[in-house]
Amino acid sequence: MNRILVLILFCIGSFSLQAQNFSVSGTVDEADTGLPLPGVNIIVKNTSNGVVTDFDGNYTINNISAGDVIVYSYVGFLPQEITVEENQTTINVSLKTDSAALDEVVVIGYGTQQKKDITGAVSVVSNETIEQLNPIKVEQALQGTAAGVNVTPSSGAPGAGINVNIRGIASNSENGPLILIDGYQGDLNTINPNDIESISILKDAQAAIYGIAGANGVVLVTTKSGKKNTAPTIQYDAYVGMQETSRKLPLLNAREYGLILNESYANNGQALPFPNVSELGRGTNFQDEVFDTSPIMSHNLTLNGGSEKVTYSFGVSHLDQEGIIGAEKSDFQRSTARFNIGVDISDAFKFTANSIYTSIDRRSINENGLGSVLFNALNIPPTFGLDQEDVDGSLGNEIINPLSQIENTFNDYNLNKFNGSFSLDYTPIEELTFTSRIGYSLANSKGKDFSPIIDYGPGKVFNSVRSTVNQNRINDNSYTYDLFGTYENTFDETHHLTGTAGMTVIRNWGDGLYATGYDVPNNSWDFADISLTTGTNDGLNNSAYKYDVRKLSFFGRVQYDYKGKYLVSGMLRRDASTRFGPENRVGYFPSATAGWILSEEDFLSSSNVISFLKLRGSFGILGNDEAGGAEFYRSLLNGEATYVLDGSLVNGTALGRIANPASGWEEAEKTNIGVDLRLLNNRIDISADVFREDRKDLLVAGIPVSGIFGGGAPGSGAPTINAGTTRNEGLEFAINYKENFGDDIRVGIGYNATFLRNEVTEVNGTEFLPGGQFGVGQPQPSRFQEGFPIGYFYGYETDGIFQNQAEVDAHPSQATLGAPASPGDIRYVDINGDGVVDVDDRTNIGDPIPTATMGLNLSFNYKNFDFTAYTYASLGNDMVRNYERNQPNVNRHAYYLERWTGPGTSNEVPRVTTGATSNVAFSDFYVEDASYARIQNVQIGYNLPGAFLEKTGIQRLRIYTSVQNLYTFTNYKGFDPSASTGEAIGGGIDYGFYPVPRIFLAGVNLNF
Repeated sequence: MNRILVLILFCIGSFSLQAQNFSVSGTVDEADTGLPLPGVNIIVKNTSNGVVTDFDGNYTINNISAGDVIVYSYVGFLPQEITVEENQTTINVSLKTDSAALDEVVVIGYGTQQKKDITGAVSVVSNETIEQLNPIKVEQALQGTAAGVNVTPSSGAPGAGINVNIRGIASNSENGPLILIDGYQGDLNTINPNDIESISILKDAQAAIYGIAGANGVVLVTTKSGKKNTAPTIQYDAYVGMQETSRKLPLLNAREYGLILNESYANNGQALPFPNVSELGRGTNFQDEVFDTSPIMSHNLTLNGGSEKVTYSFGVSHLDQEGIIGAEKSDFQRSTARFNIGVDISDAFKFTANSIYTSIDRRSINENGLGSVLFNALNIPPTFGLDQEDVDGSLGNEIINPLSQIENTFNDYNLNKFNGSFSLDYTPIEELTFTSRIGYSLANSKGKDFSPIIDYGPGKVFNSVRSTVNQNRINDNSYTYDLFGTYENTFDETHHLTGTAGMTVIRNWGDGLYATGYDVPNNSWDFADISLTTGTNDGLNNSAYKYDVRKLSFFGRVQYDYKGKYLVSGMLRRDASTRFGPENRVGYFPSATAGWILSEEDFLSSSNVISFLKLRGSFGILGNDEAGGAEFYRSLLNGEATYVLDGSLVNGTALGRIANPASGWEEAEKTNIGVDLRLLNNRIDISADVFREDRKDLLVAGIPVSGIFGGGAPGSGAPTINAGTTRNEGLEFAINYKENFGDDIRVGIGYNATFLRNEVTEVNGTEFLPGGQFGVGQPQPSRFQEGFPIGYFYGYETDGIFQNQAEVDAHPSQATLGAPASPGDIRYVDINGDGVVDVDDRTNIGDPIPTATMGLNLSFNYKNFDFTAYTYASLGNDMVRNYERNQPNVNRHAYYLERWTGPGTSNEVPRVTTGATSNVAFSDFYVEDASYARIQNVQIGYNLPGAFLEKTGIQRLRIYTSVQNLYTFTNYKGFDPSASTGEAIGGGIDYGFYPVPRIFLAGVNLNF
């Protein structure tokens, strides 16, 4: 009986407890406008019970008891806590904007700063922008979105490198910025764009806190992390799409080719190769045949959340992209896994850990060079069949059937990279924080390519009489240890002081091994491994390298503002690097910045037009020790030599590059004056900067020295010396406008532009440094020379076409350029007026550096629909057309239909002939204006209504469709006016760039 009574009482108590739990529903909106706020975090305090508002600001949270405290929090708004009363099932909340939070917090190096207080030139790319652009690689999100940042693809092939330059090219060697991911040195090429919270770009002396490596600017990447007191949220993002070439070149069809070939033979007195041209038809379009329509897909899954003491963020992703040339022979796969954890160990100690694992698998085709797939597709005649080879050798020694070339291409590259950081913050008092942080990067890669026995025709450079396999293993490792303290305090409510001081230790080390095996079993990729090869070779079949570079730095920074409107800061960094000898190992890099917030003054504080106005300026010296070599002050035994031992010739090693113990830092002297202006209650945001950089003591590796030092021996080279100065100066401008029209319409417009002038102001030890390639056997076309832009094109200036023999007779002789001129040939200018056109008449015929770059970006929201469009333009840069082969029987670009065929027929395109002419000399005939404007991304999305999703447990479901690289407006004849090899000298030469693909996507964003 007692047991029954106890059971009854227990059941009554349970029902009573159940009755006390209930659900709370409501909406959350913005107090100022009444607009609903999606994504607001709602959590029961000191529990993990939480939800997120849907697109319409609605929410429902279960298992609530009277007396529970519900916390409502959202970035940019003041958090609000509400205690639930008995049976209170509806709670509507209006969040007030947090004026302090609206001042964007920007990472500036060893700390953060509110954007309104920044006195340097800093651009920020937000997570929202990255999500709208859906870039395959992070670098693509910087193009057109950040003033002063120029992004050029080296190729449109999947996984190809992308060049990033901040405020132009200043060095003859390395011009890429320092990349820091959550404080450690990293690589944008291997990170998943979905993992990024924001990107800050330091462009002026503000980067001097990084001293040794800041000369080319600094890109600071912050990855996603959880937020305190937020319910767990899962976000799934995915897209699938199809890719096609964004451009094809107009080529001659078979009939047109036959007519022009007949004409060229006839002009040299030879028999016609195609007596009956009408039978040729259109022939084979090899360009159509090599281009594919290829798939792309991406999946990304993220989990975020946090409690009072712990925050967490986890993410995994997979990207699979096939090439538009070669399909699976040119593909790219990237898989990543990431975690970010923050733990408040106590009131004084905070621990943070984040790591990213990246796995990359890439295959590629021969591209961007003489003999590349596209080069062959453009030059092979349309009279050839799909499987026909040049068996009689009529096309020269490097043109082969591109379809056969793809079929016989075998290679694979794999990279596994693990990088991240661990950080411990100690705050003994509120004003002082010490940070100890170690960052690491461990990368292992392997590559293999196989060349089968193949015969493409007589004399072809791609013929292989023995099968070979080349393999490599590379290990690249680094760690960075930072120890610094930050003191921040306000005195007398008017003096705000922040001081930072610390040290950094950096070590980069690694090794590589390369080897070649001969005679692969079965002449097959399946057996392509050195361990299985059976042949031998008398030459050197393997090579290896090791490197170990260490740096030790000390730095300090003081930031002060008076009454929040007079701002000054000073920085000093001392760096030591083992790249240099003991006498020049240490460098000092100081800088200073200042700002004045005029809108805080009495005469502007009550303005109804000006919301914010700040003048700022900076000056500093930054360093660069990167010049393509691990150490400059000593030589290694990595050269080649042949010795006589016991009467026999023996291959061995010798000194490599000549040492220079006197080499020292490149130094960048940077000056910047800027203004930040916000108008009409912050609807309009304007920034403008005038800048100049003088890069001194350039590390130059190509200046010749006496042959007695052995610099001309195999594997050797000239020493690296400080021997040049350059100047970049220009103007940056950015304006953004955002407006809400009622409850349903939101509009945003952003425009930025950079105008740049580049000049080499000094070269020591030689008149110029050459670079690049044009044609076969011709002088290098690019130069680094005093008084000219870096890498300008040096060749002959043209003056139309000779129309008749009288014009030829009246003009200075051009015979030294290859052959005496005839009517229909290019007329070159006698620059020096000595009565003959020769090598002394070459001059500046083009500049590969754009005069202006700009981006125009639009966003429009109507109710649940959203639309974005991003465009980019590059103006004033020239490019060399070097993908045409000057062989008698090759195909030609369609512009040859407008060739000279007699007096008055053309003054631009020369005659065709199989005979010798001077028309192949490098001249401005081959240099084109490569200015362009590109619609980079157009996207339309739709958020499903919250009422529709309410019963599904899904917080947000957005579907969208987009097009990347929709269209490029340009007069350039080649595939891609935006591409560059990335070389400072020779980067603007087009050998047949793999075009960027046009990508059609359909995707989904899902939160629950």
